[in-house]
Amino acid sequence: MIKRMLIMLAVVAVLFGGLFGFKAFLGGVIRKSISAQGIPPQTVSTAKAQFAEWQGEFQAVGTLRAVRGADLASEVPGVITAIQFQSGQEIEAGAPLVQLNNESDLARLRSLAAAAELAETIYERDKKQLEIQAVSQAVVDADAASLKSARAQVAEQQALVNKKLVRAPFSGRLGIRAVDIGQYVNAGVKLVTLQALDPVYVDFFAPQKSLERIAVKQKVTLKVDAFPGQEFSGEISSIDPRLDPATRNIQVRATVRNPKHSLLPGMFATVVLASGGRQRYLTLPQTAVSYNPYGDTVFVVEENKGKDEKVALVAQQKFVTTGETRGDQVAILSGIKEGDTVVTAGQIKLRSGFPVIVNNSIQPTNEPAPQPKDQ
Repeated sequence: MIKRMLIMLAVVAVLFGGLFGFKAFLGGVIRKSISAQGIPPQTVSTAKAQFAEWQGEFQAVGTLRAVRGADLASEVPGVITAIQFQSGQEIEAGAPLVQLNNESDLARLRSLAAAAELAETIYERDKKQLEIQAVSQAVVDADAASLKSARAQVAEQQALVNKKLVRAPFSGRLGIRAVDIGQYVNAGVKLVTLQALDPVYVDFFAPQKSLERIAVKQKVTLKVDAFPGQEFSGEISSIDPRLDPATRNIQVRATVRNPKHSLLPGMFATVVLASGGRQRYLTLPQTAVSYNPYGDTVFVVEENKGKDEKVALVAQQKFVTTGETRGDQVAILSGIKEGDTVVTAGQIKLRSGFPVIVNNSIQPTNEPAPQPKDQ
């Protein structure tokens, strides 16, 4: 029994030894084969680093708002008896909009007006009586005070009656009405919104490093996705004197003409500000740059002679300093020179010194002002 177990163990040991020996031998053969063949070349796309003239600009995302806009409401409560406008209507300043029930207020106004007329009659009569010394000066003075009080009460009641008719405080376009005839509304409840649409404001934020490039009266261009291909001109009208301490951004407001009322409050827009003169930058597609915490890099394709004197293309990684971006392009301030061949696609599989094969049949986009395309 023991002899058979020893024989089995010996057989198993021989099998495992042969298996591991064959594996080691095969691995060595493969490594030698790969070493003899060298690193296989990687297929990449490339582009030449070239100088281009750029117009310096600053872009930000802004929000449109009306120069004058308000949600109209009544100062006093009451039941609506008349609505004198249509939703979306263009109106002038002072136009009547909503009438609240004022019957009791008018009745009281007539009563106070009658009391004021009586006070005026008594005052005029006592003035004549004073001329013949029929009454004292104190009586006339009391009559004058009563007349002033009566007139003040009439004015107060007239103001209350006027408040029962809501008028447009400025010219503009009305929104969709939020109330109906017969509805009871409290003071301050929104009746309708009114927006003056020409001109409009666009508010946006700029980082503090851009302050030197922003000034009042500076021209701006506005783009909104609702009107692709259209641009709206305006100028900066005010700059907030204080930065937001949380974001270190400053609020800027520009005024934009809107004669066709195309722009509406609440829209978001791209604001473009031209700053400085035209500058000459060494330019690459943004896809050529690998952005890393330790520094931005590109791969430059260079010619390299091997031991057999054959010329091969080799990728060399280089650190670069990037500048502003424009569409698909990025400005390179240092690290490469004009005419260098730079990898624009396929660099994720590269290491410095890897051989490459250039295939530019498909190139990444390199447009200064790219436009979306329907595929």
